[in-house]
Amino acid sequence: MSAPRPVGDVSTFLDRLTAEAGGGAVALGADLPIGLPRAYAAQRREAGFLAFLRGVSSMPDFFRVCASLEEIGPDRPFYPARGIAGMTRLSHARALGFADASALSRVCDRATGERPAGAPLFWTLGANQSGKAAIAGWQALIVPAPNLRIWPFEGPYRSLLAPGSVALAETYPAEALRHLGIRLRGSKRRHADRCATAGALTTAMDLLAATPDDTMRRALLDGFGDGASGEDRFDSVLGMLCVLNVLAGNRPDTAPDDVWIQNWEGWVLGQTAYEAAST
Repeated sequence: MSAPRPVGDVSTFLDRLTAEAGGGAVALGADLPIGLPRAYAAQRREAGFLAFLRGVSSMPDFFRVCASLEEIGPDRPFYPARGIAGMTRLSHARALGFADASALSRVCDRATGERPAGAPLFWTLGANQSGKAAIAGWQALIVPAPNLRIWPFEGPYRSLLAPGSVALAETYPAEALRHLGIRLRGSKRRHADRCATAGALTTAMDLLAATPDDTMRRALLDGFGDGASGEDRFDSVLGMLCVLNVLAGNRPDTAPDDVWIQNWEGWVLGQTAYEAAST
């Protein structure tokens, strides 16, 4: 394992990964939503998420973030472009025709007994949002790559790993920490707290027979740097270990047997816990 590095030109990223694999399969994890909430999917005419991706080019404004509630609609669901009065997730949900804000989230986005909730797909403002990642990842990476194999919509993850192909799965750092048995004390945004995980990350690598090279060892001990991008590098390593952990057979490579999850919503690789019960 080598230290994280910037992706670079996204338009050539998959080709570079394939070349580095030397004809082998590429297992790629991405920390961004891959799928649509079922309340939104129920309004669509397509057969599933993959068909939706193929047709998204017919919605030229789909990735343009709405500045007001009046602009929101099925073909333009991302909101808000900036902070304004009345900017709530409930108002966002109702503008999309949903009864409440919970409909903005996929099942795998919701809090479980093991971790807090992730952000709903279409929300784009603040620290707890994933909409901008979805816009960037779908628009620049997923939609332009017709041969990309996307889990779980095309079958179990291991079945997608064919020679010369790239299999993409959604990973989630907060989920990966639980899978790997790593307890993060404090916040991953703090350099000192990331440094404190070096031992646990090294142990996880050893258990997966993933040997860090010198660049990775230095990155681990340095908490992936004290700059703003240190958190991103930390998250990328968690995502990689999540994928390796699934490939090692320690976590399932399948999603729950739910037609909405399998066809539209997607799932987080390796996740087994469902939404926590309300109290």
